[in-house]
Amino acid sequence: MNRMSPSRRVAILGGVRIPFVRNNTAYHDVGNLGMSIKALGALVEKFGLHGEQLGEVAMGAVLKHSSDWNIGREAALSSGLSPATPGITLQRACGTSLDTVITVGNKIALGQIEAGIGGGSDTTSDVPIAVNKRLRRRLLDANMARSFGARLKAFKGFRFKEFTPEFPGVGEPRTGKSMGEHCEMMAKEWGITREAQDQLAYESHTKAAMAYERGFFKDLVVPFRGVERDNILRPDTTVEKLATLKPAFDKTSGQGTLTAGNSTPLTDGASAALLASEEWAAAHNLEVQAYLVDAQVAAVDFVHGEGLLMAPCWAVAQLLQRNKLSLQDFDFYEIHEAFAAQVLCTLKAWEDPVFCKEKLGLDAPLGSIDRGKLNVVGSSLAVGHPFAATGARIVATAAKLLKEKGSGRALISVCTAGGMGVAAIVER
Repeated sequence: MNRMSPSRRVAILGGVRIPFVRNNTAYHDVGNLGMSIKALGALVEKFGLHGEQLGEVAMGAVLKHSSDWNIGREAALSSGLSPATPGITLQRACGTSLDTVITVGNKIALGQIEAGIGGGSDTTSDVPIAVNKRLRRRLLDANMARSFGARLKAFKGFRFKEFTPEFPGVGEPRTGKSMGEHCEMMAKEWGITREAQDQLAYESHTKAAMAYERGFFKDLVVPFRGVERDNILRPDTTVEKLATLKPAFDKTSGQGTLTAGNSTPLTDGASAALLASEEWAAAHNLEVQAYLVDAQVAAVDFVHGEGLLMAPCWAVAQLLQRNKLSLQDFDFYEIHEAFAAQVLCTLKAWEDPVFCKEKLGLDAPLGSIDRGKLNVVGSSLAVGHPFAATGARIVATAAKLLKEKGSGRALISVCTAGGMGVAAIVER
């Protein structure tokens, strides 16, 4: 949303999600569509939207089957909303559902729609497995053949190794390195210690556990498949326990610092958030929790030197500059914890005068934040990270935190694969 354009305020009315779970556990056979339907249906139930025609349902998924080509529309049709509600499916890696929220928000701001839902789901338990490229070509050629002989010809020279399936890759196509390997490089570049990473992970689990105990998540997380809270969460973890884990990505140099404990695990889950114009909210007697004010997306050339997960530094800097805000002008900082090292690299970069001047083009560093305002109810290290579900989870969390406080401003920052970052400002 560009402040220079005539626009309406975009109200965040709230959100909901199913508990996030470690892959190959409770949701191993559900799939993206099933999880999306549950999250959307729970949102419809929460806000009394049965039969309601909304302007848009925007959902997304990163790892999805070809049959899930339009999860947004298919989930909307099974959610209890009016079948006249359109649906669209988007994707921007880990920033997907923050982008779906922004997309819906932009349409509301421009007066194109009055209300809509943004969200997403992801499963690493039910990943799309493709047939070998050579076998795929044979099958397509056989399908196009006009005679039995031509179909047989398509399989000439066939080898049994062609039955070897192709699994989704975990590496960046342009570097061959996984996100964890890239983040390990960032940690070394910025001098992020193992101890600092484990401490951040410990704090995330502790904060999330305390938030559950005080009931913060009671209206944000709906039970599903017999699970009532995120099964990644470890309330009893300690820094000492985390220190015993072995490096997960750099296993040979003796200098690896990223572990299974200070990195997010593969996770299944779904989330959704409801946005509307103030007029629509008032007409439906729904409370406005907060407002989506502005958003920014940025990208970096990670192939030629920049850190893969450093793009949020640019996105936040541009967002602050446009809104004439400083980094310290926030009551809450919701920074997605893909890896503890990624969060710590970002914080350190904002404090670095050389980086801010040479990379971000600023006259002075953005500076430090009050760490007591960072991810105050825990984040991805504790609750998990279904790629396309994290953004909407964070939006709903930020809106509720501001509602509890009664006023204030929250900064959202999400890193993504492909060297991109998405940032947003939420106010009350």
